[in-house]
Amino acid sequence: MQLYPIEAGNFKLDGGAMFGVVPKSLWSRTNPADSNNMIDIAARCLLIENGNRLTLIDTGMGNKQSEKFFGYYFPWGDYNLDNSLKKFGFHRNDITDVFMTHLHFDHCGGSVQWNKDKTGYEPAFKNAKFWSNERHWDWATNPNRREQASFLKENILPMQESGQLQFVGDASRSISSERKNEKINFSEAKELDFDIFFADGHTEKQMIPHINYKGKTIVFMADLLPTVGHLPLPFVMGYDTRPLLTLPEKEIFLKHAADHNYYLFLEHDAHNHIITVKHTEKGVRLNKSFTFNELFN
Repeated sequence: MQLYPIEAGNFKLDGGAMFGVVPKSLWSRTNPADSNNMIDIAARCLLIENGNRLTLIDTGMGNKQSEKFFGYYFPWGDYNLDNSLKKFGFHRNDITDVFMTHLHFDHCGGSVQWNKDKTGYEPAFKNAKFWSNERHWDWATNPNRREQASFLKENILPMQESGQLQFVGDASRSISSERKNEKINFSEAKELDFDIFFADGHTEKQMIPHINYKGKTIVFMADLLPTVGHLPLPFVMGYDTRPLLTLPEKEIFLKHAADHNYYLFLEHDAHNHIITVKHTEKGVRLNKSFTFNELFN
């Protein structure tokens, strides 16, 4: 097995929305804002090469939306998905599986593209299976009003219409913490190369992959932990649909991560790629931060 970090493009989001009720005077210490109150955000995906299988976890925003749409998110930097794949010798047609942690536009927009004459949409990975789970798919295709702007039909329905959509199973086993009454539910994704932790605070059945790689457990954090600045438990995004559920999910997970020395791959932190965490008097906090190359090359 080989892992590759795939940078799908940087953008900006409102710092207040990213940190919910936490005052700017606190969150700006780790995530400084510009004059528009926007903070740097990455769309860092992960490619897993295992034998003849190439699995891409998340795909970023893509490039099919309007200039007005992208104007809300202030794209910056030179990263894009195709160039990042090319850097490691791959093309999107080589991808056999696209695994979507959830179907918000900044995680799955790159999964679908315009067709040749721009009369409709088609999967951007013509040879791939697209993986979601049934409960999240139902949630995304019948969206509540709060998330409606994040679940864009043009990003989602073409995967099903093409016949390329697949569902993983729901949580099938639990791992208990060393602490009383704490457990994490996993699904053993036999079709893929990793286990999945299901989290419901951000959105229904967000999937957090756990990958065993070179003797380490690499966890693709998606929106369970967007940036290093979100390590303190109350630092929960305003985007989360059930923040009071995010709190215990995050607490139990971070304790496991500190206990078992997980390596946390941060999708949205533009300046920290992979981190480890440790127990402190204030709770679980940052231990070390690594670039991908520092850790594995």
